[in-house]
Amino acid sequence: MKNSKIPCISELSLNRPEVIRWQERMKLLEPYTDTVVVLPCSMKKPYSQSKSHTLFRKYTKGLQEVILTSPFGICPREMEKTYPIQSYDASTTGDWSDEEIKTSGKCLKDYVKDRKVIAHVSGGYRLACEEVLDNVVYTCEDGNTRSQESLNNLRDEVKKADKISHNKHKIHDLRSIARYQFNTKKADNLIPDNTQTHGRFNTRIMSNKEQIATLHFETGLYTLNLPAGEILKEEKINRVFINFDLKTNTLFTPGIEKADENIIPNDEVVIIKDDEVVGVGKSMMNGKELVKANKGIGVKIRHQIK
Repeated sequence: MKNSKIPCISELSLNRPEVIRWQERMKLLEPYTDTVVVLPCSMKKPYSQSKSHTLFRKYTKGLQEVILTSPFGICPREMEKTYPIQSYDASTTGDWSDEEIKTSGKCLKDYVKDRKVIAHVSGGYRLACEEVLDNVVYTCEDGNTRSQESLNNLRDEVKKADKISHNKHKIHDLRSIARYQFNTKKADNLIPDNTQTHGRFNTRIMSNKEQIATLHFETGLYTLNLPAGEILKEEKINRVFINFDLKTNTLFTPGIEKADENIIPNDEVVIIKDDEVVGVGKSMMNGKELVKANKGIGVKIRHQIK
């Protein structure tokens, strides 16, 4: 899937399907620390490569960061390389409409709940925080989040907060992406506690010397190996049922008996025959279409039992 830029230049962008889906799925995510740092977005994606975020990250190590951004609302740091958040163009002036302030504020509150917040923001970003947060300290009082005074305030507040180990942080981040991609907290099981990662660009997800999945650099999403198919089957996630032997790497719709209805196009799915995992791949249709269509490719198979 080659990602094209998503222009988000007016309040109408709040109603885009990608935006609504993103906001709904963010409700599945949670911070890994009791204190959360809120930061403004940047024009450059992923945010961490921008000048401002390169600066901020020197001071926020060890705490959950969440970026306020319109129209998507929020982006926890671990989600910044994931489609579609890494592919949108929007103004970053901080001059937000009442609707943008309200929407982003609600997304933020749903995410942080009652945790303590360090809000390193100004302008519309600060208005969004003020709208919804009670347990909050603001570190930017001069309107410039990159001023030395503001950064010193940020450093001092971060020092007071409890941190957690790097490995717990890494597992949390990988599970956040899985929850988002598969639209369920049960997707945590795709990332076992003993998960190891290998690779500089595409990241191989390994457990007990077995590859479960690959996290792709270009999309920030997983493609599955057969062991992940076993996990999806067990958790009843994105299942496609057939009653014949696979002969090729393409599954056409006439052979599909049943499929989970919440599957959407481009979802990773597991193919099951006689209660056994026989393949994993990418769905070309939604769950209902997979069953009802009389022709066409249903699933492009990536790995199958030989």
